[in-house]
Amino acid sequence: MPTQKRVRRSAGLLLFRRPNGAVDEATMDDTAVDVTAVDDDAGFEVLIGHMGGPFWAGRESAAWSIPKGEYGPEEAPEAAARREFAEEFGHPAPDGEWVALGEARQSGGKTVTVWALEADLDAATAVPGTFTMEWPRGSGVLREFPEVDRFAWCTPRDAAERLVTGQRVFLDRLREHLADGRGTPDQGGC
Repeated sequence: MPTQKRVRRSAGLLLFRRPNGAVDEATMDDTAVDVTAVDDDAGFEVLIGHMGGPFWAGRESAAWSIPKGEYGPEEAPEAAARREFAEEFGHPAPDGEWVALGEARQSGGKTVTVWALEADLDAATAVPGTFTMEWPRGSGVLREFPEVDRFAWCTPRDAAERLVTGQRVFLDRLREHLADGRGTPDQGGC
C-alpha cells in the first residue's frame, strides 16, 4: 500500500503600518501592483524577520521571511499564524482585524497562507524563539540559534529585495488590497 505524502503547510502574519495613518494615493494606482518595480515608498511598511542560524548568517537578499511556521491537520491556519508570530517575535500578535492575503505554493512544495494586520510594534522588542541543531555539521556539537535574529520595518520595495522569493507575492496582494481603497480589512481570520 503506497504511503501518502504529507502536504507541508505554513501560516503567517504580515504586519503593516502606514506613516501618519494614511496611504499616499499618488503611489497607489491600478498600474503599479508589482512592488518590485516601484521606485518610491508605497505609503506603508511591513514587518519582516531575518532568518536565524548559520545558513542565513551574512546573507541579506532572500534571507528574510514573514513570521510564519508549519502546522498540522489538527490546527487551524489562523491559530498557527497567531502561534508562530508569538514564537518568532516573542510577543503575542496585536489585536485587530486580519486581512486574508491568500495562499502561495513555495518552490520547495510547501503551501503558505498569510494574513495582514495593520499594527505598529517596536521591532527592537522582539525576543525570538530558538532552535537547536548540530553545528558545525558533523561535529556532534549541538548549538542553539534564534529562529529569527532580527526584525525590521521595510518599504515594500526593500522587503521585496529581502524576502525569500516565494513570499514576495504577499506584498503585491497587500499593496493591491490597499490600492483598491480597502484600507480596512474585508475578511477577518481572528
